[in-house]
Amino acid sequence: MDTHTEAYEGLPFTKMSASGNDFILINNFTQVVSAEEGPWLAKKLCRRALSVGADGLILIEPPHGNAAFSWRFYNADGSEAEMCGNGGRCAARFAVEEGLATSPLVFETLAGPIWAEVRGKRVRIKLSPPQDLRLDIPLQLPDKEIKVSFVNTGVPHVVYFVENLPHVPVKEWGRLIRFHDAFAPRGTNVNFVEVTGPREIRVRTYERGVEDETLACGTGATAAALIAAEKGLVETPVRVITSGGEALEISFGESPEEVFLEGEARFVYRARLSREALE
Repeated sequence: MDTHTEAYEGLPFTKMSASGNDFILINNFTQVVSAEEGPWLAKKLCRRALSVGADGLILIEPPHGNAAFSWRFYNADGSEAEMCGNGGRCAARFAVEEGLATSPLVFETLAGPIWAEVRGKRVRIKLSPPQDLRLDIPLQLPDKEIKVSFVNTGVPHVVYFVENLPHVPVKEWGRLIRFHDAFAPRGTNVNFVEVTGPREIRVRTYERGVEDETLACGTGATAAALIAAEKGLVETPVRVITSGGEALEISFGESPEEVFLEGEARFVYRARLSREALE
């Protein structure tokens, strides 16, 4: 596969960030990056300190239907994810800035069509309807039994309510839950949540595919707000404070299937790939 490195030398890309999640975005309307090479490219480019560095790679591609565009989203380990809330907000703003779409718009993901509205740096998206909501699942860990809740907000998420969130060993506990037999074979993302007000929660997330805590996770923030609301702990709209310190707003429409995620999506820089970034 490394023999194809030369083909990507000079390829334009954009670095974007949303609530502390950072992404590499490539306009792939000409299909320069094939589906077969997407995982390899993600693993090469997302390496921190050795390459561009990011939580994920987003390829913006022609739609299959009447949407503005479709995307392929790869985690830093090369695995393909159905959806990413913060990545989705970056993708929507990128498409508008690149002249590929006008706001409001709809784009295609493996989790279904996603509606988005871009207003400058702020982007609001309507996520696919939540699925498989389960509250208070008993879960046996090596040293104790805990109760967690689960919902799929485009990708699978466990929500575990805790006290004293800053002192929770997110990487240790997150890894145990992420690979737990209860969520095999796909595994799950894990969100540790502290309720800090009638309309506010704080969240720390262990992300599947990144295999570490990230500064934010849009679908995770949504899952946390949704389950907190279902348990009567908060009311909509819910302000979600991420590990990166930024706030996301999660709101619910007239039905439980209408879930909106809003926050800033920032352009960091535009550049071209060097051959050495792919070595």
